[in-house]
Amino acid sequence: MTMSLDQIRRCAVAVDLGASRTRVYLKQTGLIVDEPSVVAVNTRTGALIAVGAPAERMDGRTPYNIRVVRPISGGTVVDIDMAQRMLRAMVGTKLRRALRRRPLLRIGICVQHDADPLARRAAYETLLGLGARRVELVNSLIASGIGAGLPVEQPEAAMIVQCGATTTQVAVLSLGSIVAADKVPMGGETVDRALVQYLRNQHELLLPSQAVRPLHLALAGSEYGNAQVHGRDVATGLGRTVHIDQGSLRNAVRTPLTSLLDGIRSVLHRCPPDLVADLADRGITLTGGAAELPGLADTLRENTGMPVAIADEPGLCAVRGLGAMIEGKVRPVTMSQPAEEAEPVA
Repeated sequence: MTMSLDQIRRCAVAVDLGASRTRVYLKQTGLIVDEPSVVAVNTRTGALIAVGAPAERMDGRTPYNIRVVRPISGGTVVDIDMAQRMLRAMVGTKLRRALRRRPLLRIGICVQHDADPLARRAAYETLLGLGARRVELVNSLIASGIGAGLPVEQPEAAMIVQCGATTTQVAVLSLGSIVAADKVPMGGETVDRALVQYLRNQHELLLPSQAVRPLHLALAGSEYGNAQVHGRDVATGLGRTVHIDQGSLRNAVRTPLTSLLDGIRSVLHRCPPDLVADLADRGITLTGGAAELPGLADTLRENTGMPVAIADEPGLCAVRGLGAMIEGKVRPVTMSQPAEEAEPVA
């Protein structure tokens, strides 16, 4: 996996292909794409009907000849051809102009820490088909740490929890590298599915996955202590409204949150004691699109006893950190020369 800053600085584009959203950063321009990773395609002709937010609104509401496709799952490209078509439609003319100006365009892309060779190859092939002549693979945890403003290049510990749509990565960073890391199969969509399954099992109510917003407000507490949701009755097929209290919702999401806590403990057990001592003051930084899930920060704070902070615009941390790397705003790790080894003065 490429982590040379000299090579990354030569890139003109930074890409973060997430299961939930796709983000593209253009050098000296900024963020040019921030859209859901969804494509609607006509199964008869193969033509694209919609890309991004319009395609996401079609999910579950299309006729038989229109199929809604998510070419990225768990941070891995599962449909290279559809991912390429999605990116071409999203970047529009901005990136095509850059390709014409720089035929030897380099693109940097965030990949998961433990991505297998097939997942890395899929990301590589996706960008080569977009017109790139060279692709640099960058660890998404390090990019997120830089985007969150953590002192990644310093000899001190920084713990990051990158919450995605389907997976969550936990890592301790120091001196520009990863000391210990773990991946948990839990994300924003996992919590939503747990809430939907709870309604089906306990209240015999079918709820669309897009209608979980009232449940999120109930999980947040404050004045939204109870949630009122409308769905379809399993037995009669008619619409029905139920009221759900906050305690029941917290019990419904306890299982996926417990797996995340186990992952954090596993990472801490594999860290040297000195780095764990640093984390007692700095705590945990949450990044990723699901970092603002109601109740997540409070749950981690109560169960770990460490401070927990949510990064500014957590969903943009990875692409923002990779953008800072291609802009040359990240200093390489350098060791100062000890005084006793300095050259003598003539």
